[in-house]
Order: sequence, then C-alpha cells, then structure tokens
Amino acid sequence: MSARTDAPVLWEPPAALRERATMTRYMRWLEAERGVSFEDYDGLWRWSTDELEDFWASIWEYFGVQGGYEQVLADPSMPGAKWFTGAEVSYPEHLFRDKPGDRVAIRHASELREPGEWTWDELREQTARVAAGLRAMGVGRGDRVVAYMPNIPETIAAFLATASLGAVWSSCSPDFGARSVVDRFAQIEPKVLLAVDGYRYGGKDHDRRELIERLEGEMPTLGRTVILPYLGAEGDWDDAFPATEAPLEFARVPFDHPLWVLYSSGTTGLPKAIVHSQGGILLEHLKKHNLHIDAQEGDRIFWFTTTGWMMWNFLVSVLLTEASIVLYDGNPATPDMGVLWDLAERTGMTCFGTSAAYIAGCMKAEVEPAKGRDLSALRSVGSTGSPLAPEGFEWVYERLGRETWLFSTSGGTDVCSAFVGGVPILPVYRGELQGRALGAKVEAYDEDGNPVIDEVGELVITKPMPSMPIFFWDDPDGERLRESYFDMFPGVWRHGDWIRITDRGTAVITGRSDSTINRGGIRMGTAEIYRAVLALDEVTDALVVDIQRGDDAWMPLFVVLREGAELDDGLVKAIRARIREDCSPRHVPSEVLEVEEVPRTLSGKVLEVPVKKILMGTPPEKAASRDSLANPTSLDYFVELASTRADD
Repeated sequence: MSARTDAPVLWEPPAALRERATMTRYMRWLEAERGVSFEDYDGLWRWSTDELEDFWASIWEYFGVQGGYEQVLADPSMPGAKWFTGAEVSYPEHLFRDKPGDRVAIRHASELREPGEWTWDELREQTARVAAGLRAMGVGRGDRVVAYMPNIPETIAAFLATASLGAVWSSCSPDFGARSVVDRFAQIEPKVLLAVDGYRYGGKDHDRRELIERLEGEMPTLGRTVILPYLGAEGDWDDAFPATEAPLEFARVPFDHPLWVLYSSGTTGLPKAIVHSQGGILLEHLKKHNLHIDAQEGDRIFWFTTTGWMMWNFLVSVLLTEASIVLYDGNPATPDMGVLWDLAERTGMTCFGTSAAYIAGCMKAEVEPAKGRDLSALRSVGSTGSPLAPEGFEWVYERLGRETWLFSTSGGTDVCSAFVGGVPILPVYRGELQGRALGAKVEAYDEDGNPVIDEVGELVITKPMPSMPIFFWDDPDGERLRESYFDMFPGVWRHGDWIRITDRGTAVITGRSDSTINRGGIRMGTAEIYRAVLALDEVTDALVVDIQRGDDAWMPLFVVLREGAELDDGLVKAIRARIREDCSPRHVPSEVLEVEEVPRTLSGKVLEVPVKKILMGTPPEKAASRDSLANPTSLDYFVELASTRADD
C-alpha cells in the first residue's frame, strides 16, 4: 500500500518545550559525557538501536540506577536475552529515592470516594504497613501476591510493598468475573489475595464478597485473604496491615527477578501469564516516562485505566520520575462523558491519557472539553489501546487548542510499554505516531522478512528490549513464548500488528495482522475500515471480518447503530460509499448486518479473530473463552449466524 505523504503537520514543539525536554538534556549529556552527538531524533534512534549496549548503559547511568553490573547484554538472543548480568536492583527503592515527603505523589478520585491526595510520606507509610503485614504472613522473595482491587492508592501501596519484599505482584480489576480471575491467578499459585468487598461503576454498586469466597475455594495455595472495605464497612485491611514504626526496607534482587505477572486477553484459551523483570521494567519505564512522555517535576500525569490493563502498571511507573499521578476509578461516562474532563480541571492535570475509543466517544457525544472548564494546565494528551483515527487527531486540536501535544502510542502488554509513539521534540502529523521509541528496533517486514518503508508490513522488533517477557508462567521449555512471537520470523519478535513506517520516521498502525482484510491482494488493517464507518453519525461501533473458503469470499460488516437509527437501504449505501471512498472499492463489504453490540475483551479489544473462527465453523467454546469477554452474550448472534449459514 502506498504511503500518504500529504499528512499535514498539526503541531510543532515550541522552542521552550524543546529546550525544557528531558530528551534534549539527555542528548546534551550524551555529547558531553559520551562524545556522541546527533543532528536530530532519527540519528539518536539509530544510535540507540545500532549500539544497543551503549544506549542502555547510558540510561542506567543518566537516571542513576544504583549498583553495578558485569555486562549490559551478555546474550542478545531472542528469546532468552540476558541483560545486566551481576546487577541487583530494587524497582520500589528507585521509585521512593529522594522524593520530598510533603510533595503530592498521588491524586485520586472515584465514584465512591471524595477526591483526595497522598503525599510521598503517606505513600511510604502505607507501603511500609502493607510490607510489614505481608512479611508477617510469611511472604518472601518469589512468592506471589494477587490483588482483586480497583485503581485506588491502596492498590499502589500494596504493589510497592510486594515488590519491596522481592515478591511477585499480579492484579485484576474487580469487574472481572470469577472464572476470568481464576484463569489468571490460579496459574501462578498465589500465597495472598488482596481484595475489595465491592465497587461502584456507572452509579451501581457491585458486592464482591461471595465471589471472593469462590476465588478462595478455587485457589488452594492461598494462605490468607485480606479485604479492604471499599464499598461498605466490612474488611480486615487495617487489622492485617496496622500502623508500624518499622522503616520501609527494600530487597535488592537480580536484574531478571520477576516483578509482576500480566496476562494476554485469553480469548482462545487460558490467558498467557507474562512475566516481566524488576530490572527490565525499571530501565524501560525510566526511559519511556522521562524521555518520551517527558514527565517532569510539577507534572500531573493521568491515564484512564483499570488494574486489569497494563496501562495501570505503566501509570504507576510514572512515580519513577519527579511527576505525580492522577487516578480515577469508575465509569468515564457517568454521569456523562465530561466526568474525566472535570477531573482534569479539578486536579490541574498536565497530561490526559486515554484510549482512541474514548476520544471517539467524546466526538460522538459532541463533548466540548474546554467549554466552561479551565484546562490551562493541560499540555499533552496521550492515546493508546487502538489506532487513533486522523479525525481524532483533528478533534483534539480543535477542542483543546493548537498548542496541545498529542501523542498517539502503540505497544502492548507483552512489553508493558509503547515501542512507537510520543517524542516531545518531533512534530505531530495528522493520523501518524511520532516515531519509534529509543532502544526499540521496530521495522515493517514484508512477507519475505525484508524491511520496507512506506509500505504496510508486519510490525517486528529485530533486537531485544529489557522489558520483553523473561518467561511465561508454567512454560518451562519456552514453547508457548516462542509460538507467540518468534514462529513467523525466527529470532525476530513479530508483534501481530500491521505497521507502515514513513520515510520521515513516523508510523501508522493499521490494525491486527491476524485480522487483516486482504481483498484482491490489497491488504488493509481493520482500523482503516472502522475509521471510515464510524465517521457516520448513525454508527457507534463496528466489526469486520474477511472469510475465504476456496473461491468463495465473504466479507460481512457488523454495525451497532445509534438509538433511533435504522439500517435501511440509504444507510447501507452510505456505509458502502464511505468505505469505497476512504479505503478502496475492493474493501466494500459483501453485506452490512446490524448487531446489538460488538464482542470485546475485558480490556476493550474487538474480537475479530474469534468471530471469524466462529463464522468459519469453529465450535464457539474453542474460538473464544466467554469469561474473557466484557459482554459474553454478544457472541450468541454470531453463533446463530454461523448455524444459519451452515444450513444454507
């Protein structure tokens, strides 16, 4: 597919921002201390990926990681890279180091609680309490502590306490159902379960006490459950974690010691339990938050997330910088789509992190974020989760001002970071991600494994990153890990997205490569089709699949309509015309069908591949795990449709 070279520049970093940016200061440091200089970001990126060891050693030194090491990269193999051998580190020790006790670390709000804040002294005190309590329960190095808790400050304290002991953390949001939680947590055989008694979402209260009893019954390794009274008054949190005079201590562990376990979406079986290391996450997030998000003293960084999505872990790591973070627990559309913008005003938010779906929702709801609100502190907006449409870029600049830095990012749970996205010293082009992240050798590969420019190809990473998984849990020979990333191109990480890298170094993600629409040899990511369809006011959500059976090609488009809209001939013609004009005539759907809702995972991803499998005859129980869905009944329509087509 040819490149679109006419993308307009929507933002240029002003001189003051360029001068202030940590990226600029880092480049000057490299020149002064290492004798390497670069004319532009592209030169810096190429050095960071060509001289991988020099780059990561510079990150270690520039951000003052404590302790020494023998070798930066003793083994560059993928999988199995060996980073910073001989080093012993502590992620939480670095996070707390030199933080003024009276400075605010966390601002928080939820549907249940009045807005509040924790200072660094309070965070340290609460972390010390939990650490002492866990230690008294026998939790030590390598033990697993799991949390069925929301995005509130106590959860962060519990995570930091767990890491301070050298234990391993894992969390799920309390809106996950019992089966989904067991499928995740039971794999790693936890010793302690931390949970809330319930939560409020969309104005409705959800009691979780009975579900917690079920969890206890299905996880025999649990030695203790501790309940935080979040919804009501019942709980033993304060008894289990009483105030203590004991100082917070930190167990330094080998660089590749597990920090936490994250999970794949689990749409076609048990979720993969992805293990990241203390050192790998420390280095990657020091780089990402300081250099790419440019979090600095005085900044207040927000990202809308739950504890079941990697963006929670990512947001917590902002505390490695001099910035503070903003948390929200609740429905972003209750009482209306303005609730998070109200939060931005109230907290003096400087970075508003969200998803492309949320921005699209604001567009549909005709939200005016700056109308009647003082958002003068807001200087940047981050977007992730799915590709942000060019119209989304324009909406941000029209509604929030041309001085706003919008950085769309792409990465994954697999590396708990973004490997393409924000660069504060580069311009923003409409519909494009600013650049490839430092130390991330991202390429677009054609079918023969050759790198291409200005063509859509497989997103691959050809050199290791420290935050790549150290292993999958219960995968002793590494077979599942190799199958997940390295089967297509041995020794090269294939991520599963389509990407186009332009000749100016920007990037466009066009959707998942395993759900790509290939019509007449022209490949197109589903995101491009959704962008065209969702531009119509009548359509609120969509799903498209391309099914090939011999010479029979069927490409149905499923749409969710706005209340009051009707899928009549006129709307079908409008949908087809929009796709024909915005995408290509070959990508006009075979038929357009209305559905009540699009199947999505608990983290909000569209289930294109499982739907495709169901429509091709795969038994639904093998195509998707219903417990991994946010809306499991949404699959019923597709099961019935598959049955109907089989009878035809």
